[in-house]
Formats: sequence, C-alpha cells, structure tokens
Amino acid sequence: MIDTLIFDFGDVFINLDKEGAMQNALNLFKLDTFEEDMTNTNILYEIGKISTKEFIDFYVSKFSYLNENQIIEAWNYILKDFPKYRLEFIQQLAKEQDYKLILLSNTNDMHIDFIKDNVSFYEDFKNCFDQFYLSQEIHLRKPNKDIFDFVLENNNLKPEQCFFVDDTKDNTDTAKSLGIKVWNIDETREDIINLFNLNSTYF
Repeated sequence: MIDTLIFDFGDVFINLDKEGAMQNALNLFKLDTFEEDMTNTNILYEIGKISTKEFIDFYVSKFSYLNENQIIEAWNYILKDFPKYRLEFIQQLAKEQDYKLILLSNTNDMHIDFIKDNVSFYEDFKNCFDQFYLSQEIHLRKPNKDIFDFVLENNNLKPEQCFFVDDTKDNTDTAKSLGIKVWNIDETREDIINLFNLNSTYF
C-alpha cells in the first residue's frame, strides 16, 4: 500500500521552458552546445558546492561581454507560471493526511529566490509538505541513487510503499530500480492533478 508521495517540482507543479531556456542560453553564449566546464559548474551550483556569486563570476569571467544581470536573466529564463489549481491539489492532499508528502527537487538558490519573488503562494505550497528537499540544501541530486537512499533512510520509508513523480526518465528509472513505484509524467499531455486517475493501479 502506498503511504508516501514524493514529487519533483519543475514541470510537475511549476511550468518550465527547458528547450527555450537552453536555446536562449546558447544564443547568449554564442555556442552550439554547453561546454564541459559549464555543465560541471551548473551541477556544483545545483548541489550547493559553490555560491551564487561564484556561479555568476564563472560565467562573467568566461563570457566577458556579458554582465551579471544577463547571466541571472538567462539562468531564470526556464521558470514559467505556477498554476494555482496545482497548489489547491497539494493543499487538499495535505488536508486529507492520507499520505506523507515529500518534495524532492534539483534546483538552486537563484531559482528558489526567483520563485519566492514571483509566486505569491510559495510558502503556502512549501507548508503542504512533510519534507521539502532542495538539492542545493542537501548537497545531493537526482538521478543519483544516494539522494533516494537519503530520503528513504531519513524518513524510515519502505521503497515499495512510496510513489515518485518526476518528468525526467533518468530520475524515475533510478527510483524504480530501488523498488519505488514511479510515474514519469509527460508534462506536455499529463497533469499532476490527475495523479490518482492516471495511476489507479497503485491506489
């Protein structure tokens, strides 16, 4: 029996424009693809191993024709709207108290600061969860196995009693390999509010 629901954040609750953000960044940097040092820096920032200042300094140093504001705007380009009805969905789940609710997100300080400034109900959303795990705070990231081990161990969870929702298949594949039930949500045609209808075999 499922007793714990674990949710990704981006493209599950808040809408993202991943392709648009990637193309916008490549145009800004005048590149065809992200270079290895950029990818590595992004990962370090996502797990809180470097500060926002160090992250921005890296890009300003690498692309000297860009300023700090241009880097910040490009980095936050991916973040779009957070439909209120999804807040209402998680609030209802929290009110019913049928499941332990956990958020597990690969994110970073700049994105969370942007969301706090632009999503008026962010704190209400956060308060719906029993645990609210952000990669830069726990220094772990999906799809690595250790982040799922961390969640399971710190909450005394049995994997077979957990259900994990994420839009990235690598992430759900790792969770599935540990015995966690998963839904690799397709954000282009599925919505989190239909969780129970679309996954009725588990509930």
